Amino acid sequence: MVASGSGPAFGERVEYGPNDVCYRHPRVHSFTLCQRCGRTICPECQVVSAVGVLCPECTKQTQPSTAKRAARASRVTGRRIAASDTPVTYGIMIACAVVFVLQLISSYFGANEVTRTLWYAPLYSLPADVLPADLGFEPWRLFTAMFTHSTGFIFHILFNMYALWLFGRNLEQMIGRVAYLALYLFAGVGGSLGVMYWAYVSPETINVPTVGASGAIFGVLAATLVAFRAARVNVTSLAVLLAINVGIGFLPGANISWQAHLGGMLVGAATMGVLLATRGPRRRTARIVALVGIGVVLAALACGYLVVMPAIF
Repeated sequence: MVASGSGPAFGERVEYGPNDVCYRHPRVHSFTLCQRCGRTICPECQVVSAVGVLCPECTKQTQPSTAKRAARASRVTGRRIAASDTPVTYGIMIACAVVFVLQLISSYFGANEVTRTLWYAPLYSLPADVLPADLGFEPWRLFTAMFTHSTGFIFHILFNMYALWLFGRNLEQMIGRVAYLALYLFAGVGGSLGVMYWAYVSPETINVPTVGASGAIFGVLAATLVAFRAARVNVTSLAVLLAINVGIGFLPGANISWQAHLGGMLVGAATMGVLLATRGPRRRTARIVALVGIGVVLAALACGYLVVMPAIF
């Protein structure tokens, strides 16, 4: 059979024309065209996509830049966290992780400035007129210390974040985001207050710094214990876990602030008790007033050194 027209017949060898060369490799022949720009591309330059074969330049134009991809990924992650049932818990975990990375960087490449800026020692609660010239009254450290961790013991942050992930999410779902955030912050401040008020008993600890979210974490555990007990759930295993971790802080050479653990537990349990007593949609105003009252009490306790200073002075 003879084919019609001027093209090659079936089975006849097709020869490359002068334009059938790759635009990036002029010595390489090819019949493949980019589906977007129509230029000839050799097998080495071909990029298979959902719309067909593309050249490298068209592939770059159809893909977002690295910065745009990172920005889009961060927005997607943010939306997922916000849409989750426990955004506060994940937000706290992310904040602790970011601070820990900054601590590590300043520890290896600096003079540990980040940790020194955020840790808490009772010394920073003293009135400004009795402090050394290079120090100042810095009450905000009561808050910042709850987001720091020891850079010399990686399991410190790992254990805390695991406990927060394990118990914090359930507690947040149980009492709500706002109440949970308030409880976490109150417990964290309670941990710092435990360290602060121990200086009345042991004045030499007034300049000993403390790091770690442990006070707030123990507050979450104690609040969970109170909530489960009120719901008549068996809390034996959780009570044993709390007792063991509190006991570890009393071991010689443990270098663990049991004062922060105890302070966080007391405040966390008390806050949970107030939330249980004011639960229900009809008692929303009472709950808000109660939480504000707890905040006022903690603020007043934080001013204890301004009224009566430890015996060291």
